[in-house]
Amino acid sequence: MIGQLSSRIILLSGWRRALVAFLAGALATLALPPYDFFAVCLVSFPVLVWLIDGAVDTADGGWLRRALPAAVVGWWFGFGYFVAGLWWIGNALLVDAQNFAWALPLAVLGLPAFLAFFYALATLIARLLWSDGLGRIFAIAFGFGIAEWLRSFVLTGFPWNAIGYAAMPVPLLMQSDAALGLYAMNALAVFVFAAPALLADKRHRRTGLALALLLVAAHLGFGFYRLHHAPAVVDEATGVRIRIVQPSIAQSMKWDDAARRAIFDKHIALSEAPPQPGEPKPSIIVWPETSVPYILTRTPEALSRIGEALSDGQVLLAGAVREEEGGGGTGPLYYNSIVAIDDRGEIIDAVDKVHLVPFGEYLPLEKWLRGLGLQEVVEMPGGFTAAASRRSLSVSDGLAFLPLICYEAIFPSELGYSGPKAAAILNVTNDAWYGNTPGPYQHFRQAQLRAVEQGLPLIRAANNGLSAVVDPYGRITDGLALNAVGVIDASLPSGVDPFWGTPPGVVQTWTILVLMVAASCGFQVLSSRRFD
Repeated sequence: MIGQLSSRIILLSGWRRALVAFLAGALATLALPPYDFFAVCLVSFPVLVWLIDGAVDTADGGWLRRALPAAVVGWWFGFGYFVAGLWWIGNALLVDAQNFAWALPLAVLGLPAFLAFFYALATLIARLLWSDGLGRIFAIAFGFGIAEWLRSFVLTGFPWNAIGYAAMPVPLLMQSDAALGLYAMNALAVFVFAAPALLADKRHRRTGLALALLLVAAHLGFGFYRLHHAPAVVDEATGVRIRIVQPSIAQSMKWDDAARRAIFDKHIALSEAPPQPGEPKPSIIVWPETSVPYILTRTPEALSRIGEALSDGQVLLAGAVREEEGGGGTGPLYYNSIVAIDDRGEIIDAVDKVHLVPFGEYLPLEKWLRGLGLQEVVEMPGGFTAAASRRSLSVSDGLAFLPLICYEAIFPSELGYSGPKAAAILNVTNDAWYGNTPGPYQHFRQAQLRAVEQGLPLIRAANNGLSAVVDPYGRITDGLALNAVGVIDASLPSGVDPFWGTPPGVVQTWTILVLMVAASCGFQVLSSRRFD
């Protein structure tokens, strides 16, 4: 039966082949949060393999001509994957629909159409290494591994919803990320997801399926071993108590002048609320990204009010817009920042966002695009300015955090920093832009995996959710649901040493990719000799 199905898919052509590729890519998004039904990838990727089997050009036009049909299949697969997985980005443009609704097709269709070229490249690379049987499974895994690695940095990068996340939906299955990192996991995940295509083959079927099952067993076994030897989820060894404030302010109100005082008072009230009976007061209070509705250097009364709200020894870490005078008469510069404020109402430290969102927080090719009448989505004259480098945020004597503002948490290769060693990752964000959609769930999962890779607990404050404290094994110690209003009072878990002493990166990624390409080339050579 599977052989008949594969034959029918291989023989598809024209719009039917494109439609099946699109639907296979769209189906794969059910493996992502909030659904986490990873089994769909065991259908989507075999279909993609069979589509590439049939994507051939018999004309004698050189290697590119022969591989181009496979690239087209990959593009349609990617287009389906990114449309179904990122449609919610359009919600941000409807917050100020009068100014940005015109760009809705660009966000919902244009961005996926661009990102789909990475998957077109993946299938083009795979087709160049294609052979029968098991060799093509290694080839497609290598192709996607390269494509997802490129997607992490090309044009500032956008590795959102990398395929590897589908293989890591729960802490048991997250531990391999500590040893291998996301980019290596992308290639291994595709290998396992594509392996069922071998059910329709006679050659290498048992070998390939056995290897896939071995990888799954290793994935599960390593997760079980690591969690079995991990300390209890609630670990009070640090002695630090954290309060995370989740106010759930509607995005349409965020910069409404008439609502600023009410927004500020809501944050203060949640911060001043007494802890549960028998629980100690938190020593650190965290507000989400851009939670302070004022420029603090212009509004000393806001700093005074914060100082009054804090008890002796408490520190507030708040997302705020920081203003700095620009040079050469260019006007003020604005930074998306986290500020640390002590119980006297004084700013004791501040860090700025390094990796800004293109078109959201700044305009690429600014002079040209502004000349066309375009502007960034954020309501800030001239957009935000990026910090030159990342450094840790000093909270108190001997305690520092690694600050990640909003989507900085999706870049595992950009978490190097200077300054004191961090005791935790501090991720502040405002996902109210995206409403009740999969976006906030996807964002949280990616931040959760950064904790596993870095061996650091995660403190995550999101305006409307998902806010949580996560230990360095990816386990949630406490959290608030999407759109809930309230606070989290929790102990800060201890960190652990990264699996290799440092977070996984280049060595692990390229070890896996080299093994994949070597295996695919080896099978390609064997296949060519068989037909000689």
